Order: sequence, then structure tokens, then C-alpha cells
Amino acid sequence: MTRVVAQGTFDILHPGHVHYLEEAAELGDDLHVIVSRTPNVTHKPGPVIPDRQRTEMVAALAPVDEAHLGHPDDIFVPIEKISPDVIVLGHDQHHDTDALEAELDRRGIDCDLHRASARTPQFDGELLSTRDIIDRILEERPRD
Repeated sequence: MTRVVAQGTFDILHPGHVHYLEEAAELGDDLHVIVSRTPNVTHKPGPVIPDRQRTEMVAALAPVDEAHLGHPDDIFVPIEKISPDVIVLGHDQHHDTDALEAELDRRGIDCDLHRASARTPQFDGELLSTRDIIDRILEERPRD
């Protein structure tokens, strides 16, 4: 059995997230998704949706076998527990793959890294990022 790990913030779910997780699920038999805790999201604005709610929403998606809330201090702790064969990074995730591979080696985690593809928009105006969804909401529903 091939165990796959995907991870991300998954703030406001959108078709780009589903594409990423479907592609990750195709690489194995068992997809585990690690949802980042709010304080650990430092490379972009923090999520709007609470940690537990994001984890529950990800768990409800068809490609996902298990969803886990990330560790508060060490992103590798859940990876060590899951012991994946493959880790799939989102097409736009900021991870340095060389540094990630080095840390996996240091911890004795033997798995492959794979970078997912971007979803091609299916129609004009399709929103494929949380930031785009938030911007559209602010445009369409300005505060009084």
C-alpha cells in the first residue's frame, strides 16, 4: 500500500485545492492531508477559517482518507507518524525542496517528493485561490 501526504492551509476551499488533492490521491492508495495551524502560516496572510473547521472540511473531501491538524511546533512530527511513501507539494507552495529532502533524510524518512500541477481554469472567471475569492468578496460585498 502506498501512503501519500499532502499538506496546506486550505483556508477557503476551492477547485484548486480539489485538483491538488485528487492528483495527490492518484499517486497512492491512502491520502493523508496535514492542515497547517494558523500560527504556522507565516508566508502569507493567516487563514480566516479556524483550524478545526478547515481540518473537518478537508476530511470531508472524497480524495482524502485522513485529515490531520499540523503540529504546533514541528511540521515533521505528523509526517513521522504517518510514514508516507510520497509527499506531494502544491504547485504554488513555497517549500524549498532541497531543504525539505535534506530534513527528511536527517530524520530517516524515506519518501519521494512530487510537485503537483496547477489546475487549468475550466471557465472564464473561475476562482482558483483563496486570495482571489477574498478579493472578489470584498469587491462584490463592500462594507458600508
